[in-house]
Amino acid sequence: MEEMYKFNQIPSDAQIRKYLRKIVYGKNIYCPVCKGRNVYVSQERYRCRKCRIRFSLLSHTWLSNLKLPLQQFWMILWCWTTQIPVKQSMGLTGLSELTIRHWYDQFRYHLPQDQEVLEHIVQLDEAYFGGKNGKTLFLGKQVGSRKLAYQIVPNPNPKREHAWWFLQTYTKPNIKLHTDGASIYKEIDRWWPVYHTREIHKRWEFELTSEIEGMIGVLRTFIRRMYHHVTMDKLPELVCEFCYRFSHPEMFKNPRFYLENTLFIVPTR
Repeated sequence: MEEMYKFNQIPSDAQIRKYLRKIVYGKNIYCPVCKGRNVYVSQERYRCRKCRIRFSLLSHTWLSNLKLPLQQFWMILWCWTTQIPVKQSMGLTGLSELTIRHWYDQFRYHLPQDQEVLEHIVQLDEAYFGGKNGKTLFLGKQVGSRKLAYQIVPNPNPKREHAWWFLQTYTKPNIKLHTDGASIYKEIDRWWPVYHTREIHKRWEFELTSEIEGMIGVLRTFIRRMYHHVTMDKLPELVCEFCYRFSHPEMFKNPRFYLENTLFIVPTR
């Protein structure tokens, strides 16, 4: 196994522990079960005097099974937040492709799952992945904003009902809707209250759909560069990641911002 490279962006173990403690517990350590603050340190772990349980900084979070050294974990997370491709991350961390993909999956999985509701002026387009046995992506963008919404159709032959479902789920009524000339959008205003304008790309009409056409191109480049390829079962996750990166760039400034929004104590039953 290759040795992990050392970078100034990677804090010391002590600094990482300090960050994690503040993110998970705030100013003072407390028992994650009974919430009591009568806690003491025992053999590098914490123990609650009230309910007697032992716990660590991460034992009641989604990182409870973390086996990697903290600096190595932080390095992987730094690679992911800064969009370092899988293969380059292998070289930087000294870890296998399987391990890097596992952690990239975990980071993606713990992103908040909410989607935007689009309003005002919306551009909508569809894209196809995986050939004859692939899937269709509907991607909508609120013009002049960072708001995106998406829907995955589990086949490469979308129908008008799929476009209608997207509109009723992810757009407010009475928006201005711009699409290309695909037949699935024809008379869509009879299915959902929108002011609909269609562009015919064969006539070199691109002005009203330029933002969403560009966004789909950026999405394809992101998947190809970051992950090299995508299997159809992973497509919804990667689209979710892409949309969240675009809509919430502040979460990806560094690992601390990401963890502050995703790492918390899981309530016990």
